[in-house]
Amino acid sequence: MSNRTNSSIRTAANRRQFLRDSCCGLGGLALASLMHDEQVRAAPGGSLAVKPTHFPARAKSVIFLFMAGGPSHMDTFDPKPVLNQLHGKPRPTTFGEAKYQFIQSDAKLLGSQRKFKRYGDSGIEVSDLFPNIGSCIDDIAVVRSCRGDMVVHSAAQNELFSGRTIPGFPSMGSWSLYGLGAETASLPGYVVLPDPLGALEAGQPLYMHGFLPATYQPTMFRPGDRPVLNLNLPNGVSRAERMRTLQLIRQLNESTYRAGDDEFQARMESYNLAFKMQMEAPKILNLSNETEDTLKLYGVGTSPTDDYGRRCLLARKLVEEGVRFVCVVSGGGPGNMQWDAHKDLEENHLRKASETDRPVAGLLKDLKRRGLLDSTLVLWGGEFGRSPEAQGGVGRDHHNLGFTMWLAGGGVRGGQTIGATDDIGLKAVDSPHHFRDIHATLLHQLGLDQNRLTFPHLGRDERLTFLEGSVIRELL
Repeated sequence: MSNRTNSSIRTAANRRQFLRDSCCGLGGLALASLMHDEQVRAAPGGSLAVKPTHFPARAKSVIFLFMAGGPSHMDTFDPKPVLNQLHGKPRPTTFGEAKYQFIQSDAKLLGSQRKFKRYGDSGIEVSDLFPNIGSCIDDIAVVRSCRGDMVVHSAAQNELFSGRTIPGFPSMGSWSLYGLGAETASLPGYVVLPDPLGALEAGQPLYMHGFLPATYQPTMFRPGDRPVLNLNLPNGVSRAERMRTLQLIRQLNESTYRAGDDEFQARMESYNLAFKMQMEAPKILNLSNETEDTLKLYGVGTSPTDDYGRRCLLARKLVEEGVRFVCVVSGGGPGNMQWDAHKDLEENHLRKASETDRPVAGLLKDLKRRGLLDSTLVLWGGEFGRSPEAQGGVGRDHHNLGFTMWLAGGGVRGGQTIGATDDIGLKAVDSPHHFRDIHATLLHQLGLDQNRLTFPHLGRDERLTFLEGSVIRELL
């Protein structure tokens, strides 16, 4: 057999080995990843080149703490003493009507069993579900008057992330990356840290890039203590050998590339990201190099906070390295495994709060002591709230007409509450803010104008806020 034939066989074998290694871990991650090649980044018009903001930005990164399923506002950050007084009685007609999924017409109001305490210099009341978050309240702005359009999980989750109630539109993470570009070449610019218990009703499309180029799609990390598999080079393979393999794959791909095929372009560049992650990411994703004090702050190594604590700590490490948008999901799988307290609100919320209170507070305190809170906008909330009426006696149904989200860092003025629901938590009655207002505010803090951040799609310049949102000026 000729030397040329032997060389071809070795080349093909090397490529197959690279693909085999990749598909089991880094490649699977990278093929769903973003373009992070330094040459592309430096080139004029490169998809992930850092872009100028529309006006001075207060935040560089976003961490969205997504409480999937819908936490109850009147049991967390919006105390309702009148609701407690009316416990067990029908809702007075003076509060108006509401549409629910499962609550019967003869349902009675359900008071809260939670105790509220005033925290910090601001004296904001926080439920005993969140004593650790309460200790951070002077850095938090609580928006008690949020609202959305849908009462079904999948549609509400889509609206929360993309501003639309149907799938197929870009998420706020993809819009942020599209508007600003990426600051890191060795990590994805947009990362989702899902709950290990499973997917949500809207599925993975919830987080996706929609009609934006594939370079702006998220990277889904794995739950557990190994968020990325095969992060180290295979035994016996040097960095130089891996680089030669990468160069060959790039040449082969470029030989069949057609201009304008952004899916194929993103796939090609994902190999560059995979290589850079093998070179640089192990030390970033490894939590063992954190101090014992830091691990304790997040509740890592302790039940029941270990899992969410690990993911919150990883979120800090990612934004510290320049990742633009990180979503840390609490809640996965069916019903009660989320903040979806249809049957027993007390059991559900006590369990979910015990998993997340300490890690969330640890994240805020860690960002602040490292000087990262000023440049990192933290958003907390779910796709809707819960009903004032009881479902089945001790549960609460979905409710979209009034609920709570909160923000911290990134130029947000903490220690304040904004807006209000009525006395039983049924509707937002003072300064109501739709999801589109949250989106407009998020973009504003990143230095992006919602009306200038557009992308042409089917003859229309699309944007995140769809109908124009209002920046929540009281937050700033």
